[in-house]
Amino acid sequence: MSELKTQAVTAACPDCGKSVHLKSPVRMGQEVSCPHCDAELEVIETDPVELDWIYDEYDGEDDDDEDEQDW
Repeated sequence: MSELKTQAVTAACPDCGKSVHLKSPVRMGQEVSCPHCDAELEVIETDPVELDWIYDEYDGEDDDDEDEQDW
């Protein structure tokens, strides 16, 4: 009988700098939360594993209304 091993992979949180543990296999775009500072992160590199903040993509519809004035 063969056992399937899952490896724990760690990466540094870009917000607090502490280690975040991820289960392998690690995938690009995988979303995780830092257990230390609650930052919402995603995997941006897999070798070595690197995390960055999750950014909302700009859809162009939320233009800055403060710049618009009624003349």
